[in-house]
Amino acid sequence: MHEDQAGPVRVVIVDDQAMIRVGLRMILDHEPDVTCVGEAGDGEAAVALAARERPDVVLMDIRMPGVDGVTATRLIREDPDLADVRVAVLTTFDDEEYVTGALAAGADAFLLKDTDPATLVDCVHRVARGGAMLEPAVTPLVVRHWRVGRAAGAPAGTAPDPALRAAVAELTARETDVLRAVARGASNAEVAEALDVSMATVKSHVHALLRKLGVTHRAALVVAAYESGLVVPGAADA
Repeated sequence: MHEDQAGPVRVVIVDDQAMIRVGLRMILDHEPDVTCVGEAGDGEAAVALAARERPDVVLMDIRMPGVDGVTATRLIREDPDLADVRVAVLTTFDDEEYVTGALAAGADAFLLKDTDPATLVDCVHRVARGGAMLEPAVTPLVVRHWRVGRAAGAPAGTAPDPALRAAVAELTARETDVLRAVARGASNAEVAEALDVSMATVKSHVHALLRKLGVTHRAALVVAAYESGLVVPGAADA
């Protein structure tokens, strides 16, 4: 769903445990503006389902037999026909080794599997509108593992901490405002309203941020904001 598109948010649920899929579907089916268009039990099926249904959001488990959620997220991101499909990763704290990989693969959000229903629904809507979301409890874990993974050489294409801090310091005041809002989960429409600018202006700033900070997707902007110290984990709502 684009920010100017009407209609319910179309969601695909991916998890290798049928009971979890049932639980997620029960939550989302109670929302009048959300519709579940399919379920998958592994990453291979998830990619095929995404290609067939073109959902707005894929709720993606990480640990699954065969093709895992990290690989499935990357495959969705690499398919130009699925450019509008957003991915929200469902994780647990023992999934730490996968978190950096999922973010590098292009996940738009991270939620814990025991998150409350209201947060899940809010995440679906935010991600569908083009926003990013890190549940507060997940944020320190994501930032820590992004640093560890980067120090080991992955993900590629990101700058060392001092260079990242310097890059953020060189942003314009308005770009800094946009980055702070994006890091807190705001969609382009919400940023435009908060800053009293047009959607086109916000999109231009986001593209500039991606270029200046050397990252390729919105969720990486979130991490850059935290790593640079622009946003402090727990200091504000994600």
